[in-house]
Amino acid sequence: IVNSGNANACTGNTGYKHAGEMVDLTAKTLGVPPEKILVASTGVIGDPLPIEKIKKGIPVLVKKLSRTGEMDAAEAIMTTDIVSKVAAVEYKYGRESIRIGGIAKGSGMIYPRLATMLSFITTDIAISPKLLNIALKESADKSFNMITVDGDTSTNDTVLILANGLAGNKKVEDKRSKGFTMFVEALNHVTTTLSKMIVKDGEGATKFVEINVKRAKNFEDAKKIALSIANSNLVKTALFGEDPNWGRIVSAAGNSGVKFDLDKLKLSIGKVVVFKNGSGVKGDWERKVRGVMQERDITITLDLGIGHEEAKVWTTDLSYDYVKINGSYRS
Repeated sequence: IVNSGNANACTGNTGYKHAGEMVDLTAKTLGVPPEKILVASTGVIGDPLPIEKIKKGIPVLVKKLSRTGEMDAAEAIMTTDIVSKVAAVEYKYGRESIRIGGIAKGSGMIYPRLATMLSFITTDIAISPKLLNIALKESADKSFNMITVDGDTSTNDTVLILANGLAGNKKVEDKRSKGFTMFVEALNHVTTTLSKMIVKDGEGATKFVEINVKRAKNFEDAKKIALSIANSNLVKTALFGEDPNWGRIVSAAGNSGVKFDLDKLKLSIGKVVVFKNGSGVKGDWERKVRGVMQERDITITLDLGIGHEEAKVWTTDLSYDYVKINGSYRS
């Protein structure tokens, strides 16, 4: 059971009570135990939840339950989102077809450190609860935890997955099995698609930016550097202004706290190398980069030259409209 427009966060014991009432009424109306109900909220922090309005709506929602209601659900959970976010995939496992579908919301206050961003995923695979949890954690770490719009983490970030086992496949119970590997690959497709949709719908965004940090000593170092660049307001405003100021990118990488050798570092914006061997390159690089930065989708690649691990983070620019949206809308 999900509500939008109110986060029900920082609302004290009353907030806990209201969440419990949502769960109990939903369970009673559906005829299932309360422990089968999950609750999520998104919206303004600190305001009391309009619980009476929600309680009136729950029986109406139960009557409208549908196998084809995913688009309605995706639209219902939106707040400042401009577009709804839906992704699905189907694949063969043995003789059975496995389906995974997901919806998500989010466009501002996006810097998930999951487990304001919500995502709900369903699948018909037969899989052990332990492996389902492992798969979601691994997938979220490579997708939802690799996006940032504004560097602000919401109080209510939620990603959950429900599996009903109706595909009829042999139950996946071994992490080393082909069945688990195939499921994680398919799940990664759904979560990555939803993650990119969230970034592309970022508040006021005019650019979709992939930051790829390569040849790091380990994944965590690569991730820290990529997120440091992605969360830099100076980098984001340069992207909005289409200013090929590579110094801001290198500075943000150094600000990550990760040690690397500047003489081995190579920075490219699009396919244009702008920095290597400890200094900026010579030649006609600026004209070429200005052309790249006029595109909607931009890739920034930082090659550290000191290892074999990499991380990709997706982010946006920072525009006048972002300030306008968040200055005029209480979120």
